[in-house]
Amino acid sequence: MELFYLIGIGFAVLGMIVQAQLKSRFARYSKQTLGSGLSGREVAERMLADHQIRNVRVISVPGQLTDHYNPANRTVNLSADVYHGRNAASAAVAAHECGHAVQHATSYRWLQTRSALVPMVSFAGNLLPWLLMAGILLLSRFPALLLVAILLQAGVTLFTLVTLPVEYDASRRALAWIRQQGIARPNELEAARDALAWAARTYVVAALASVAQLVYLIMLYSRRR
Repeated sequence: MELFYLIGIGFAVLGMIVQAQLKSRFARYSKQTLGSGLSGREVAERMLADHQIRNVRVISVPGQLTDHYNPANRTVNLSADVYHGRNAASAAVAAHECGHAVQHATSYRWLQTRSALVPMVSFAGNLLPWLLMAGILLLSRFPALLLVAILLQAGVTLFTLVTLPVEYDASRRALAWIRQQGIARPNELEAARDALAWAARTYVVAALASVAQLVYLIMLYSRRR
């Protein structure tokens, strides 16, 4: 039981470190004025147009680092700083989110797989904490509870692993397009690449944490059977 909490705490600390580095990088690169002078919104609209995507809207949403692509209503959602920003960080984020729109338009296999897993992950997210607690505490009497928790955790782990190629591919598409279109100067392109690399590491930490928890639960169940 203690090991389970130690794993969670360890990865939570690692996640906070990566998040702090990510925010630091974005703050630094937000000060680098983009040579092309384009705002995040203009970068996104141009990338969508270049890929012949006309049914996706670019909108501004509140918050910091809340940028995302919503395949349900086909919107590229950019935080206010990114939407209005004319810097390397804004260009990187805007193009990355448009990378997801391109994936959607081209039926990218890993994005389709992740989208199919969303309902299951949502269900598991609500139920899993209670099942884990009950399953670990009552393992000797109700081992099936922990087994169900393991199955749900396996689904969540699969989702985090599938997310990795989705995110890395979106960044690859974004950086390739920025370079090809001359949106950023060489030093700005390097800043965009570094910013997206740190963003991707948040997903790597989440995946590793999920794998570690799954392995621990399987070992615990195997020992108590």
